[in-house]
Order: sequence, then structure tokens, then C-alpha cells
Amino acid sequence: MDQLGTWQYVLIALGAAFVGFGKGGLPGVGNLTVVLLALALPAKTSVGVLLPILISADMMAVVIYRRHAEWAYIFRLLPWMLVGIVIGYFIFGHINDAHVRLMIGVILLSMTAVHFFRKWLRRNHAGEDQLPQHPVFIATTGILGGFATMVANAAGPVAALYFIASGLPKYTYIGTSAWLFLLVNCIKVPFMMNLGIINFDSLGFSASFMPYAIGAALIAPVIVRRINQKLFERLIWIFVVIGGLKLIA
Repeated sequence: MDQLGTWQYVLIALGAAFVGFGKGGLPGVGNLTVVLLALALPAKTSVGVLLPILISADMMAVVIYRRHAEWAYIFRLLPWMLVGIVIGYFIFGHINDAHVRLMIGVILLSMTAVHFFRKWLRRNHAGEDQLPQHPVFIATTGILGGFATMVANAAGPVAALYFIASGLPKYTYIGTSAWLFLLVNCIKVPFMMNLGIINFDSLGFSASFMPYAIGAALIAPVIVRRINQKLFERLIWIFVVIGGLKLIA
């Protein structure tokens, strides 16, 4: 960590701020965070450094939106996400940085494709964009989300598919996601420590960037009310696609 250049610190600080903005209610920003850290650090290292930063922002999001959570949706998805985490844990121990970079890129580009496909469905086939609340769909979504969060901290778009399909209102969606990912990310810590991805040195490094995430999470609700959301989301997805392509190149 001591050999990092200024540009790497800037990318990590910016990524930490995006963590806070994402947890504070600006959708899509978290995807960009994963890209920035994977570009600034070795891919496996980036996953371990990012996790404590995510947890700090999760805590702030829970404080802000704690009353908006729908626990029934969390209880349906969480057990299957645990299965995905275990699968990701065993795979993570047998892959290298190049594989992780490729996985992160593929996951982000795939979720971006799904996002825009769903937007196309809503625009051209009104009433048909209702994914079934079927146990198989919930299990598949949960396992994929657990795997994505274990190997890349990139389960946000996967969980969004389930929550959006369930028709959750804006603040209920944010509050439910906040609680779900606080639980999931805390559960991941011992797995990451066992893999050596998180240690005392990396925790200290992560802690130095937590203020960026916490500060951004606190001001995010104000931005949510004021920002041109469509323009902001469009720019974020553009950056995610560019970053995803760079990771798999």
C-alpha cells in the first residue's frame, strides 16, 4: 500500500465517496466504485479494501433510512445470498487477480445490460416488466447476488432486480437494501479474513478512506432531492461500461 501513487489514492478516495453516495440513495454509483478500486489496486486487494468502507457507509444508510426497510424481502433473499457467498468463497481461493478483474468486468457489464433491457421492457411493453415472485427466481437472484458480492462487492444491481421487480417504493427500496447489505457485508468479513484478503494492515488502510464514504452518505439525501437524476444515472452507467470494458480488456 505504501507504494501507491497519487492517482491511485485519488481513485480510491473518489470510489469511497461514491460508496457513500450510492448507500445514501443515488442508484448505480456503487458499480463505479468497484471499477475505480479495481483499477487503482490489484483486483483481489481491491475487494478486501472496499469491504470495510462499504460497511461504514452501510451503517450510515441504516441510520438514515432504518424506518423504511421491509424485512420480509430481506428474509426471502438473505439465505440464498449466504449460499452464493459460500460458493464465492471457495472459488475466490483458487483464482488470481486477472480472473477477479475479468469476473468484476463481466458482472458489471452483465448487470448493466440487464438494467437497460428492463428499461426497454418498461418503455415498449408496458405491464410486462414484472418478474415473478417465484421461489426459483428468488433463489437464483440470491445465489448470484451472494456470489457477486463475495468475489467483487458487486451485488447491488443483482439485488436491485429483485427489489424493483417487487415494486418497492423509492425509500423502501433504499432502506431495505441498506439493512440487507449491512448484514451481508458483515457476514463476509470472516470469509475475507480467512482468505487473507482482509488483515490488520488492510483494515487500517480502509479506515483512512471511511470519512469520504460517511460524509458522502450524509449529504447524499440532499443531492437526491436536488440533482437531475436522469442525467446523473446516464453518466454513471457510461462510466461503468467504460470501466468494465477496461477490466476485461
